[in-house]
Amino acid sequence: MKNIYLIGVGLIGGSFAIDIKKHFSDTIMYGISRKETTLDEALSLNLIDKKATIADLQNADLVIISIPVDATVKLLPTILDNIADHTLVIDAGSTKEAICKVVENHSKRRNFLACHPIAGTENSGPSAAIPNLYVGKTNIICEVEKTTFKLQEKALQLFTAIGMRIRYMDPVAHDKHIAYVSHLSHISSFMLGKTVLEKEKNERDIFDMAGSGFASTVRLAKSSPAMWTPIFKQNKENVIETLEEYIHNLQHFKELMQQENFDEIYNEMENTNYIKQILNGIK
Repeated sequence: MKNIYLIGVGLIGGSFAIDIKKHFSDTIMYGISRKETTLDEALSLNLIDKKATIADLQNADLVIISIPVDATVKLLPTILDNIADHTLVIDAGSTKEAICKVVENHSKRRNFLACHPIAGTENSGPSAAIPNLYVGKTNIICEVEKTTFKLQEKALQLFTAIGMRIRYMDPVAHDKHIAYVSHLSHISSFMLGKTVLEKEKNERDIFDMAGSGFASTVRLAKSSPAMWTPIFKQNKENVIETLEEYIHNLQHFKELMQQENFDEIYNEMENTNYIKQILNGIK
């Protein structure tokens, strides 16, 4: 896979570029973006070697799509229209059902591998790309049976080389589970940040008094709304379900406070401490 085309050269695509170049030094990395300034920045950071357009995809051995999920749904059929028979196309979207659905009857569906690397930071853009982002991280692959076996093998070789773990999942199940462990986390962070901004009018007080607990909890509120709004839209039903359960738990905690039932509050927190055992070893 010598000719690799990145559609989206921000944190996810740029980090792929860094690690792929490290392990496969003879690759030529091409960048595709709506914004010329983004490509200029990616060139200056040596994330890509050349600029390209969708029309150039006929030359691609591998296409990596890392743009907002609504844009992926719109663009993916056109991408498949423009590739050669040997080309592998992967995406990195945080939702999978709508993306898989839009190409389910495409003549080149066998060239597409639906992926979701569980990796990232709250930063965005080419300058956010970092080495080793994917080392030890899980890459969820959906509908693997719909991708031709030869291209599956190429993808797995690549993912293994850059240190990823693989898990296979149905796209519907993926979207339901990821709503709990990822999408709800971002909503909680955004709304905590909103609450503090609305009530703490003095920015200096926020800066001086916010401890590491607040900083780590609200970190995700620095994430790009342009990326996350389409995710919430595509996964609306699952996200609403998670919110209803989360709000129920918050309401219950509030009622325990009002009742001064701090023994039960202690029990609730102690039982929830079990999450440490699940997350043990995850950095």
